[in-house]
Amino acid sequence: MSVEERVKQVFKKVLDVNESEIKADQRLDVSLGLDSTEMVEIIVVMKKEFGVAIADNEIKKTHSFNEIVGILKSKGVK
Repeated sequence: MSVEERVKQVFKKVLDVNESEIKADQRLDVSLGLDSTEMVEIIVVMKKEFGVAIADNEIKKTHSFNEIVGILKSKGVK
């Protein structure tokens, strides 16, 4: 499974959204109405799923899906 697919699974699990709702290049707070609490939940699940250290302020609700995938890939996630 690709990094993109794994991140989508995290979003689906935490936010209970359909894949079609996840827009690759739109800010998460705009496309999914994400708030700060939901973003913290996503970060916690991603830390566990990917086994990488992610600072609470490193991934923000103003990032896009593609930006988050890029951050994870820069940490060596494959």
